[in-house]
Parts: sequence; structure tokens; C-alpha cells
Amino acid sequence: MAAAVARVVIDSPLPQLDHLFDYAIPDGLDGVAAGVRVRVPLRSAGRVADAFVVEVADESEHAGALSPVDALVSTVPVLSHEVWTLARAVADRVAGTASDVLRLAVPKRQVRVEKAYAAAGSPAVPPAPGGVEPVSGYAGSDLDEGIAAGGRFVVDAIPTLTSLSDGASVGSWAVTAARLAANTAARGRQTIVSVPDHRDLDQLDAALHALGVGAVVLRFDAAQPSADRYRSFLTALGDGPHIVIGNRSSLYAPASRLGLLVVVEDGDPLHREPLAPYAHSRDVALVRQSQSGAALVLLSHARSVDAERLVELGYLSPVSPSPSVRPRVVLAEDPPGEASARIPATAWALAREALVSGPVLVQVARPGYAPVVACASCGTAATCARCHGPLGVARRGAPPQCGVCGAVAAPWRCDVCEGSSLRLVSRGSGRTAEELGRAFPGARVVVADGEHRVLTLPATPALVVATRGAEPIAAGGYRAVLLLDGERMLARESLTIAEDAMRWWSNAAALAAPRAPVVLAGVSGPLAQAFAAGTHATFAARELADRRALGFPPSIRTVTVTGPIDAVTAAVDGLHDVGIRDVLGPTPVDDGGVRSIVRFDYRVGADVARELRAALIRNATARRRPIAGRPQRAVPSLRLHFDDPEVWT
Repeated sequence: MAAAVARVVIDSPLPQLDHLFDYAIPDGLDGVAAGVRVRVPLRSAGRVADAFVVEVADESEHAGALSPVDALVSTVPVLSHEVWTLARAVADRVAGTASDVLRLAVPKRQVRVEKAYAAAGSPAVPPAPGGVEPVSGYAGSDLDEGIAAGGRFVVDAIPTLTSLSDGASVGSWAVTAARLAANTAARGRQTIVSVPDHRDLDQLDAALHALGVGAVVLRFDAAQPSADRYRSFLTALGDGPHIVIGNRSSLYAPASRLGLLVVVEDGDPLHREPLAPYAHSRDVALVRQSQSGAALVLLSHARSVDAERLVELGYLSPVSPSPSVRPRVVLAEDPPGEASARIPATAWALAREALVSGPVLVQVARPGYAPVVACASCGTAATCARCHGPLGVARRGAPPQCGVCGAVAAPWRCDVCEGSSLRLVSRGSGRTAEELGRAFPGARVVVADGEHRVLTLPATPALVVATRGAEPIAAGGYRAVLLLDGERMLARESLTIAEDAMRWWSNAAALAAPRAPVVLAGVSGPLAQAFAAGTHATFAARELADRRALGFPPSIRTVTVTGPIDAVTAAVDGLHDVGIRDVLGPTPVDDGGVRSIVRFDYRVGADVARELRAALIRNATARRRPIAGRPQRAVPSLRLHFDDPEVWT
């Protein structure tokens, strides 16, 4: 007897629709099976909605008559059981809706690609690559055996570059991740590797092809054409030993025989999903690992504080390379009593010496020419007359321009002293390049920032001025690395600023040639000393201890509740019975509502999410009684954001 009931999840952000609905499968509507796309009627809304079939059954627990499935969109089962259970668990953890997660997991349908996939039938399963080879650089560790056994590790990446067979240079971290993935594929299992951005993705792709496993690599890249992304997704539905590489959404890729999950630089903010329900790549990987039993690796040059917490709990095992591969770090400051310079004399000397033999990297804090300008008379920071955003100068001789709305402030007048002259306060990449060009006449100067995209460089002498995260890879490595503006970076008000700075500096240091000097200018104290000594794990442990003493994440969890004051108050009041720590706020926000921050322990996380989800549903289904003669205003929504570090900025 054919199944008569389709149990579906409706594509809707409304929390009251975030559960499975039963629909009758009409006679003659063939092809309705688990995972396919369908359209179903919504009685209350009087319209048809898109949905995924989660399962089919012979009968329904609903006592009344079932509405029939309206249409079968496609017979290709694009929602696998593994992805559905992951989406449900991730949504439940942060009081979100499964449909929001599924929008990240299942790409939009591309009809031509799907028809070609269906016409081709079952694709041939590519053979597993060659034998397993040990991961180099981690002698004495049980990393290979642990991966095969489904272990969980935090791995400190080797801070060097590696030359591939074609002569290209990539980070050694990419070779490590590629070897782990190739070994997993050789065992007939699948791998997912999530990296922060396209630069990392290109390095990883090159390392995988150099190992001869390019035939099983599937790229999930946000910058891909939609057709290519969907083609990779459909291929991943198969049972082959695929290696899926991509950005944060790649962690939702279908993989029925998953053997390894790798998250590269889990402390990078690009791993934070900006769309609801705001799940972090690390948390998605942890949930998927617990469901699948696959191995898990967090790979980075600077261990995140979140990863350190998991190490101290015994959930992750640490693996480190030999101390002999540490960069040669020099802490450079001007002698006491002398005027402080942006580039100390020691750094100048090392840069001049290194420039003779190859490229020198100069890392700066900000792009542009002068990101901050001030009144020449009173020193007050200059702001835009239209939106009060900060004014800056994009290039030499250009008029000041707002960094928020883009308005040109010419003429400009100070609100405090009525002065009309400006002075340059900060130096961006453009101004730094101009100054270095004067200091090193005849030297080639290259700018790499958000406006100037440079990915690779030859081994010829050049001064490379780059903002953090935009540093190109130089063939053979940089002959010296100068890290400027450290004090300015650390001046930013953020809970994670010390952790971020350690990551920025460590990633830049990993681009240096062997034994090339890495100069950290103008920064001292425990953070600089930990960076110079290579004791990143000790720094992360100390940072975690400080946050634990203050009750800050990740020692505890938080949720930000934003909305109208009555809704926020009701939602927060419902949490006192589940054992939360405390509530900060409410405080006003820009849209007229308020915000409260709830702090709670990990052990009550599921209870907090459940209570807040119930509050979301109550708020979404509430209706105001209309008043005759007055237009009815929309009810402000209640918004939740779990584990948001930006609230501490």
C-alpha cells in the first residue's frame, strides 16, 4: 500500500509554523517521498507555501481531514535525513526556526541543473584516493589514529608556508587540512572543511589538488554562480568519498557517510552567521559531530578562547607542532625617554635589510588614506553634518568624506570651536604606503586592502602594505613582517579584542619566510610576550580565566532579547524558573524598543531556548484589537540572538 501522508516542514520564518504538518498525498501524485520539494496550502493564510517532505507515513495522528499536497515541485530528494536532524538541532539550540537553517543548507533550485542531474541517473561514485599518509609536522601525536577513530581535536597550525608541486605557496595549515581530508577519503568517508573566506578557500583547493584528490573535491562557495553551487550540492547527495570545502554554510552539506569535520580559524568573525538564527560555524560543527560520530578538528594559528574552554573540559584534545617552527618574533619599542615612533628604529633597520632580498609585509589597522580626521584648532574628532558618522580622507588631496553615509564634507566647520581646518589623525594603508615610498626611494610599494585585492606576489623586493586579513601570499614567504598599529587595534572596545589581535598577528607571522624577523611595534605586556614566545594556548587559558571571573562568554552563555518593553519583560520573566544567572537591562535601542541580556550556564541552555521559543510564538500570534477610525499599527517583533559577542562592545 502506498504511503498516504506527507509530513512536511513549511518554508516560513514564523515561529508558530515551526513544526511538522501532515498533508494527504492525492491519488495520482507520484514521486512524493522524503526530501523532495512540494507546495502545500495554508488554510489560515489562504495561500500556497513551499515545503520539504521530511517523511512519509501510512496514517496521521491528526483526527480530522487532511488538506492535500498541492503540487510536487521536484522528485529530487534534496533534504537528506542528516541535514534535517542537524537543522532541527541547531534551531532548537538557539530558539530559531528550522526553515531559517534550511535556507542556509539547501541552495535555491536551479531547474536546468536539476534536470541534467535527474537525466544522468545515479552518478558514478568516484573511487577513493590512494593510501593513508601521516600528517607531517606533528610527530609524536596520535592525530591520524584519532581522526580514524572519530576523535575531537584542537590543532595548532604550523606557522609557515609550504611550496606545492606546481611552485605555488600556501599556508601549511592548508596542507594539514588537505592531508587529513585525503586520508579520510582514502578510508571511504566524507569530509567537510569550513574556512573563513575565499583566500583560505583558494589555498585549500590548491593543496587538495596537489595531493591528487581534486576529483572528489566539491566547492561550496558563496561567490560561486548559483548553477555551480547547486551542481556541487546535488553531487554531494551521493555516497562517494567527497571532500566538501567552503564557507560557513558548507557545514550543512549533505554527507551520509561523514568521517571528518574541520573548522579553520574558528575565532574569525566570518564564522558568525549574520542571518537568523545566527548559529556559529563552531557550534554547528559540534552539533553535527555529536550526531554523526565523525571526527572533529578546530585548526588555527591562534587558539580561540572558546576552543580553550572545550580543551579544559576534556572535550577536545590539543595537538601542537614542534616549537622549532615558531616564527622569530621581535618586540620593538623606542628606548625610554625618546619620542615614540610609529615604526621604531629596530623595525626600520630590519625592514631595510630584508628588502634587499625579497618582499616585506607591513600590516596596518585601517584601509584608506586617513580614516580619522579632527579639527586642527581644538582636536575634536570631525563628524558628518548629515549623520554624525566619522569623517576620513580617502586619498591625498581628497575632501573629507563620511565613512557611514558617504557624504562629502566640503566645506566643513567644527561644532565645538567653529574652526574650518582639519588635521589628519590616523594613518591608513594609503598614507602608510606613501610614507614608506618616501622613506625607501626606488622600492616598489604594493597596497592590499578592501579596495586593492592582491592575492599573491613574486619573491622580488617590494614593500607590501596590507590591512589585517588582506595580506597577499609571497612566494617563499616574506623576508620580514612588520606589525604596526598594535596599540590602535587594542584600543577598540570589544570583549574579544586581545584574542582578535593575537589571531591577526599570528596569521601574518605565518606568512614569513623561515627565520625571517616578525616585528611587533609599539606593544608590550602579557599579550605581546605571549605572541613573541609562541604560548598561544597559555594566553587563551589566561583570557578564559579572566572572563570566568567576570561572568563573560564563553565561560557562560548569553541571549539578547530585543523588542517592545512589554514583550521583552514577559519573555525574560518566564526564564527565572529555569535557573538563569542574571538579567542585564532593559536598555533602550534605536528602533524604540528595549534590549535585555540574559546570562545563563550551559547546562540550562536547552531550557532557556525552549522558554524563549514559547515567548516568540506568543508574541507572534498576539493580535491587537483594532480601534474604529484609527489605523492599526504592526506589532513590533521580538528578536533573539544567542551568544552574540557584539553586545559587549
